[in-house]
Amino acid sequence: MISFIEEIKDDPRFIDRSGFSMHDELHQKFWIVEDKLKPEIRDRLIEIVKDFMDGVGEDIKIDDITFTGSLANFNWSSYSDIDLHILVDFKSVDENIELVRDFFNSKKSQWNRAHDIHILGFEVEVYIQDTNEPHISTGVYSLMQDEWITKPTKEAVDIDWPDVEKKAVSLMDQIDRLSTLHTGEEYKEAYDYASKLKNKIKKFRQSGLDRAGQYSSENIAFKALRRNEYIGKLMSIRTASYDKMMSMNGEGGIKINVSEVWKDFLGQLTNE
Repeated sequence: MISFIEEIKDDPRFIDRSGFSMHDELHQKFWIVEDKLKPEIRDRLIEIVKDFMDGVGEDIKIDDITFTGSLANFNWSSYSDIDLHILVDFKSVDENIELVRDFFNSKKSQWNRAHDIHILGFEVEVYIQDTNEPHISTGVYSLMQDEWITKPTKEAVDIDWPDVEKKAVSLMDQIDRLSTLHTGEEYKEAYDYASKLKNKIKKFRQSGLDRAGQYSSENIAFKALRRNEYIGKLMSIRTASYDKMMSMNGEGGIKINVSEVWKDFLGQLTNE
């Protein structure tokens, strides 16, 4: 018999608070106490970056390679991934920074579609970061220098869960309404609404990071959307609506591939 709690967890709107708890130590599979990343993991991550940059096909100077996100902190969980940031001075590539950003994002998307790399059960996420771009994280480790840039500290986390759930459910409602537009064959309206909602969520998360950091209600609500596959749903409906809108035979449908579509979205939002 399925318990009441299990039924709740099957609800796509259920927010698993345990995935945001703090641990007393860094993940032991990755770190030697709290000082060094295990050398075999560091070597493999650097190898991945070299292969990625070979695929970029340009002679680009790398300022640093950093390991960041929850696995470089005390708030790691089964939902964590390995945030691998390649730091490049975009201006040294071209004065048109947005052009450079679009170029790198396209290369990142191609890589993510072609590869599914996991280390010790955690997926590797590659992101090219402008050296001049501010990065909000309490744990940042330099692979090139083999040392902490920002060493994480254990801190009491005060998350306003009622506010998180209110914000997350509001956005989930909007994404569900978006699905209704698509199934109702209102493809242009669905595409326009999805594009607007995508930009809204991007600004929503960034405002929380700017105001209160990674434990802001906005950032936690965004992570809840991502973990509950609502970001994947949003991006899939946007793509499917565009395809329908531009097709002449009216064929097609929604095909959700959560593991890929939210990677493209995250590339524009920065990391977990």
